[in-house]
Amino acid sequence: MRTFAAAGLALLLGGCGGGDEGNGAAADNAVAAEPTPIAGQPTPVTPSTTLPPGDGIPGVSAPLPANEVRPADAAAPVATEAGPQEAVAVLTDYFAAIGSGRYQDAYRLWNGRGEASGMSAKAFADSFAKYAEYRATIGTPGRIDAGAGQRYIEIPVRVTGRLLDGTPVSLAGPVTLHRTGDIDGATAEQRSWRIQTSGLKPRPATDTATQQ
Repeated sequence: MRTFAAAGLALLLGGCGGGDEGNGAAADNAVAAEPTPIAGQPTPVTPSTTLPPGDGIPGVSAPLPANEVRPADAAAPVATEAGPQEAVAVLTDYFAAIGSGRYQDAYRLWNGRGEASGMSAKAFADSFAKYAEYRATIGTPGRIDAGAGQRYIEIPVRVTGRLLDGTPVSLAGPVTLHRTGDIDGATAEQRSWRIQTSGLKPRPATDTATQQ
């Protein structure tokens, strides 16, 4: 009777010990197992924080706000052709060069680097060397005439001065400038305003009417 009781107690204790080992293994397996993601919850590859505009993950471009444009995407400024004011500037430089005796500089402001004047550089310089004074008043430029890739503009000019012997001089008339349009193959010189013809004619020295 005592032997049977002892055997039963040993079997009971052995069963309890086996139960503990089984529970420990199950716990270890529970720790090692990865959690199952829940739909809509952050995961290691889905950051849960919102990146501020302009920031991003290295190697990944982040969108800019709608009202910002990257410099590379910005529209390039549209180039405009030389207009009336540039033509007036050329005439201003031309008469300033003559007035200061820089005849070669003035000569090169004719079309063809002087050829349109119809004179050689020396003959051109000699024609102005007789003046002691030479001043020009430039009027309002007309409209630009365009055609076949060419541009023309007419500007009224009034010249007053004095010859070396003291004789007063007065000239008036239109000066026409020409340039090539901004077309493929045209050089910077060809696209610049240059004097094509001059209609300056002698006027009475007492005539002070201003050309418009």
